[in-house]
Amino acid sequence: MSVLFRAPSLCLRFQTSFAAASRLSSSQSGKKFTKKHEWISVENGVGTVGITDFAAEQLGDVVFVELPDEGTEVSKGESTGAVESVKAASDIYAPVSGTVTKKNVALEEEPGQINKSPFDKGWMYKLKVKDEKELKDLLDASQYEEFKKENQGH
Repeated sequence: MSVLFRAPSLCLRFQTSFAAASRLSSSQSGKKFTKKHEWISVENGVGTVGITDFAAEQLGDVVFVELPDEGTEVSKGESTGAVESVKAASDIYAPVSGTVTKKNVALEEEPGQINKSPFDKGWMYKLKVKDEKELKDLLDASQYEEFKKENQGH
């Protein structure tokens, strides 16, 4: 498969409306976010990882996902897979270090779930968090919203 455009991250390279960028969704509550637009929700030491609704909107219709296999050890900030859409492709980065315990195989059959439900059915993988202290380096929902506003159009 050839990719015409490969972005190193979802660094707000695409324009979006201010309203879309500034809304705070109840599904974001309790989640932590990276500046590359991944999210993680941790319960009992297991993190569920995905990309944000903002990232999904910027990518457009997702047509392919590459996810890490179960048992894969990942380090915070390391590429763990990719998302490809009709507009672009982008790497997915680990928000924290850990070992992948499960991947959302349904996304391989229906990658559009990322667009329809990025915080629920569109989750990408789960991992056993190696060090929960790494979560303190991530943004909470309100900090993430402020980050998007400050970086609008960059």
